[in-house]
Amino acid sequence: MTDRPTVLAVIPARGGSKGVPAKNLAPVGGVPLVARAIRACRGARLVTDVAVSTDDPAIAETARAAGAETVRRPAELSGDTATSESAVLHAMDAFTAVHGRAVDVVLLVQCTSPFLTPADIDGVAAEILRRGADTALTAAPSHGFLWKPATPATPAPGAAPTPAHALGVNHDKAHRPRRQDREPEYLETGAVYGMDARGFREHGHRFFGRTALVVTDPARVLEIDDPHDLARARALAPLLDAPATPTAEDVDAVVLDFDGTQTDDRVLVDAEGHEFVAVHRGDGLGVAALRRAGLKLLILSTERNPVVAARARKLGVPVLHGVDRKDLALKQWCDDHALDPQRVLYAGNDVNDLPCFGLVGWPVAVASAHDAVRAAARAVTDTPGGAGAIREIAAWLLGPELRTLPTAQATSHATT
Repeated sequence: MTDRPTVLAVIPARGGSKGVPAKNLAPVGGVPLVARAIRACRGARLVTDVAVSTDDPAIAETARAAGAETVRRPAELSGDTATSESAVLHAMDAFTAVHGRAVDVVLLVQCTSPFLTPADIDGVAAEILRRGADTALTAAPSHGFLWKPATPATPAPGAAPTPAHALGVNHDKAHRPRRQDREPEYLETGAVYGMDARGFREHGHRFFGRTALVVTDPARVLEIDDPHDLARARALAPLLDAPATPTAEDVDAVVLDFDGTQTDDRVLVDAEGHEFVAVHRGDGLGVAALRRAGLKLLILSTERNPVVAARARKLGVPVLHGVDRKDLALKQWCDDHALDPQRVLYAGNDVNDLPCFGLVGWPVAVASAHDAVRAAARAVTDTPGGAGAIREIAAWLLGPELRTLPTAQATSHATT
């Protein structure tokens, strides 16, 4: 019986990025891009090892938390002119030096393709391991007609300029067959490349020998190069990502925003200026169950309002309110309680919660949250804020039996 071939997935992730600052740490669907790539690689059956090549300590920390080993990339391979191939070769050498075994197949996986799947990665590896290809890449079918401008002739002195003219690249503009009558062409997605390791060392580039295409879903093809690409990725994530909700094994602490998360974001004001908000009794049951389960809890609010403190006392939960920078307060709270932020769930509803979303491992939006918050969340409740969203989160963590608790009395009121 032969040993399993070593298939090393290398994810290049420099710290510098001109188009999108700190791009490789930018969250999409509540998960940093580098962590999304690591999860896809770890989900691939044929991948044995995952390494992130980086020059950035924050990226390295995120990569290790997501389950990858890291390779510190030297400065000479970290500049704008350094090739991905050079980073992959360096990572292969570093891997062999640490583990004492050679790499059989090496994969170059780009974390700027946020919607790659384990099946894509396995498909590329299988072409080399099982079907005799030397190299392979993900590609999407395309029936698009490509054009290019013709090079204009230089007009003679005093002559009129040559009119603009375009040429068909992959078609004869005089003959326009129907889509169903055309053979598809394939667009390189930039997501995953695979190489036989020995051949890659010999040739030094990713397309030597026999190259195989692994056809992927065109709807999932997106490369993030600028802020507009990132915005599109965040908008698409709720549609393309598989629904994911945390369990108690994923989370050590739950931090809750107040207005709009534990309430419906409305405030009633009487003639004397007293404020009233509505909260949900089911949320109180959920918080009590989380507390009994031993999870650390915190209410975090920018509002310094007696109603927030009163509700926290009723729930028996610590509160930090009147906080200008919620993310700084949350980081300090995690440090004070020796909590890994990646194991913290933060539930919020509005744009002032986004900095906290970028800090924790489980950013959760309530169903009624602002669109930007929903797009940045890793999970979204089915229930709006103030209508039992916290109860729903507690059911994710503690199991479906929590859903059987009575919730008939919908709301209670807290006042200043």
